[in-house]
Amino acid sequence: MECAISAAVDDGQRLYLGGFTHLIPFAAGHEIIRQEYRDLDLVRATPDLIYDQMIAAGCASKVTFSWAGNPGVGSLRAFRRAVEDGIPNEIAIEEYSHFGLVSRLAAGAQDLPFLPLRTYIGSDYPDHTDAIRILENPYDDGPDEIPVVPPLNPDVAIVRAQRADEEGSAQLWGILGEIVEAAFAADTVVLSVEEIVDKRVIRSDPNRTLISGTAVDYVVEEPYGSHPSYAQGYYDRDNEAYLEWDRQSETHESTTEWLDEWVYGVDDRAEYLEKVATDRFLDLQPQTSYATPIDMGDY
Repeated sequence: MECAISAAVDDGQRLYLGGFTHLIPFAAGHEIIRQEYRDLDLVRATPDLIYDQMIAAGCASKVTFSWAGNPGVGSLRAFRRAVEDGIPNEIAIEEYSHFGLVSRLAAGAQDLPFLPLRTYIGSDYPDHTDAIRILENPYDDGPDEIPVVPPLNPDVAIVRAQRADEEGSAQLWGILGEIVEAAFAADTVVLSVEEIVDKRVIRSDPNRTLISGTAVDYVVEEPYGSHPSYAQGYYDRDNEAYLEWDRQSETHESTTEWLDEWVYGVDDRAEYLEKVATDRFLDLQPQTSYATPIDMGDY
């Protein structure tokens, strides 16, 4: 991960860390903090704890997003301090609905100049977000005017999957969020997976391969790379960590204390995992629930 982030990321870039409650790239975000990147435009549909931590570390100058919060707990305290009080530095914000931001990624992935969104009709979003424009409908049916959003092409997308081969052909299951759109929209893609497997494993179930190796620039095997979020079939969400973060992030000082211990105070994800209590990981092990097998046939 250290090598991939060092090669892919630079100051001033637009970064997208994918994952919607599931497969959030926490290990990659921590590595970005450790390497002290600055002036980043952090883009994400749901900037939860990982962006709160990156903002508190001073990595961000802007956040482009569609919802921000500590899921099931409350506000992102570091995010609010940066927006409201400029601590540790001032940040700009650009806000969309979930569908609006994902539509921007879809337009970027398909090399389209824009995508229309009927859901913005009657909304206040166009009044507050300059990138949302109103166009005349060229057809007879439907509204006379239609809101549109421009393409989004991150400089770097960092996405996770359960498994991939060495070339980056990645398989995902569970909640996909905007992971696939982000991977195909970005200029550079860092793929982090729970395990790297033989090509024969990937080829045995080709319909589950949602990101092709041709779109991926760096592949990193990083077990538990999404903790405290979860990876379907590998480990559950660490709900206690989200509650702890709400308490830990009450002040900028207590937030930096956490960063000093859990990010700057470890060399990599392996050391981070060694600090987490073993019984905590045991509690996160999911029950086995296999999908019904299918016969792919042969020829």
